[in-house]
Amino acid sequence: MAERSESEEVKLLGMWASPFSRRIEIALTLKGVSYEFSEEDITNKSSLLLQLNPVYKMIPVLVHNGKPISESLVILEYIDETWRDNPILPQDPYEKAMARFWAKFVDEQIYVTAMKVVGKIGEERDAVVEATRDLLMFLEKELVGKDFFGGRSLGFVDIVATLVAFWLMRTEEIVGVKVVPVDKFPEIHRWVKNLLGNDVIKKCIPPEDEHLQYIRARMEKLNVKSA
Repeated sequence: MAERSESEEVKLLGMWASPFSRRIEIALTLKGVSYEFSEEDITNKSSLLLQLNPVYKMIPVLVHNGKPISESLVILEYIDETWRDNPILPQDPYEKAMARFWAKFVDEQIYVTAMKVVGKIGEERDAVVEATRDLLMFLEKELVGKDFFGGRSLGFVDIVATLVAFWLMRTEEIVGVKVVPVDKFPEIHRWVKNLLGNDVIKKCIPPEDEHLQYIRARMEKLNVKSA
């Protein structure tokens, strides 16, 4: 367990089904940091959330000793620099830069592209699925010969890329198309099995049945709005 003084306050404003919120829980749990979790309703944001993150008005927000930090990638780096046990980012400057590169790639390319699958049908959906697969192939190649993106242990890119493993891949059942088929992405599927063998990951990912119900309901609302 990481050292923590009696006066230290660690609070996370998040949402149980959010991949961006869950990645912060993974990091805190991996570090052994005790924290208070505050569940936010993203459709009816609390005054506290708006006060702590007035710029983006989004979760997650980490509050450490009264100081709020926003944006999940920023929060992950803050956690790693604040609690030194079980480092998340590599120590080597080049490897650290590459980890940051792939993390941004997951959020700014894969996530943004994959989200477009929702509400698309026919050829439009096929085009988005193909574009998502093209991006995922970069991750597939990065995993060759590795248990995790950083090598043998869970690290920064793995935590960020749980978005692929437990959100994108879970939506396949709902959208009715295999975005990440095992024959095309054997390394990613092997990596997901490695994640599922990690006690911290198992503790911090949403329960699958409940999560699928939530995703299905959210997609139905999005489709109604776009209709």
